[in-house]
Amino acid sequence: MNIFYRILLYLQKHGYHVCQRIADRLGIRAKVVRTSFMYLTFVTVGFGFALYLFLAFWMRIKDIVYTKRSSVFDL
Repeated sequence: MNIFYRILLYLQKHGYHVCQRIADRLGIRAKVVRTSFMYLTFVTVGFGFALYLFLAFWMRIKDIVYTKRSSVFDL
């Protein structure tokens, strides 16, 4: 169990405060960086879902338009 706490301490020491370090580098407040990150996360998830729906719709339209016909006389 001791190794678990060592790994946890290492991640907390080196992995957290990413937003704070980015904010220090850019010269803005960390709250702005965190809020921007959350909004960006929600937008990209929404964009992926919208892209999925658009592609599903497009494939359905393609299947309707380009149906495979067995003969020339099926026109």
